[in-house]
Amino acid sequence: MANDDQTRFGFVTYAETWNGRLAMTGIFLGLLTELMTGQGILAQIGIS
Repeated sequence: MANDDQTRFGFVTYAETWNGRLAMTGIFLGLLTELMTGQGILAQIGIS
């Protein structure tokens, strides 16, 4: 079991694991939205 006294901020394994999970979720949702709307991610936010 993990020790709750350890820090969970900065460049630690715990933070990097969640950063990777959230990044993968964001990419997946962006691609899913692109498939549903037919517009690229940049077009959806008004850049192109």
